[in-house]
Amino acid sequence: MATDHIRYDVLARDALRGVLRQVLTDAAEHGLPGEHHFYITFLSTADGVKISPRLLSQYPQEMTIILQHQFWDLVVTDDRFEVGLSFNGIPERLVVPFSAIKSFFDPSVQFGLQFEPTEEAAAAPATPAEEAPAPAAAENAAETGDEPTRQGEGAEVVRLDRFRKK
Repeated sequence: MATDHIRYDVLARDALRGVLRQVLTDAAEHGLPGEHHFYITFLSTADGVKISPRLLSQYPQEMTIILQHQFWDLVVTDDRFEVGLSFNGIPERLVVPFSAIKSFFDPSVQFGLQFEPTEEAAAAPATPAEEAPAPAAAENAAETGDEPTRQGEGAEVVRLDRFRKK
């Protein structure tokens, strides 16, 4: 088999991460339209991930967050996103590099992306997030019944091929 010097796999992965970046940028600027909401699973110990020690102890390998009703200060840059969420009534600030994301799913339209983590993302431990001030509306998933899923607790892996027309 010929050697892939162009690295189509890397180009495709980066293009799909660009889709995710654009969706989050639009959500940061305009909010979530209609019934759209996002499940984002990431490696909790990946390089550049910042979560509190409390969350890291609960989700030592990977974590799924839900951006739906109540989240705040969503900021998207070229290489990561930051968001405020509440877990059991406690506000948290998360920083998640796009390279740490394993999957993205919008159940309102049955659209999902799955990523192989980059080697850099899987290499380094997470750093605790800085303390975030508690905003006025600081209830997210716990209030709506949408708790983040722990690894192996009903989380479904969604492959892009599943959504392609045959």
